[in-house]
Amino acid sequence: MMPMREQEWIICPVCGSKTRDRMREDTVLENFPLFCPKCKQEQLINVKQLQISVIKEPDAKTQ
Repeated sequence: MMPMREQEWIICPVCGSKTRDRMREDTVLENFPLFCPKCKQEQLINVKQLQISVIKEPDAKTQ
């Protein structure tokens, strides 16, 4: 029987509420578009070993 792995809900980096996605300790995500149903924001995130980092995209420059 496999041991139970730790799981956590992915928390929205904008409003702090739970999203509809979960991650396990062996989850690896790169450039994942995380959508929050509460604040209706979408953020690009990376996940590795239950650590979430938000990807900051540079703003488009007007010419």
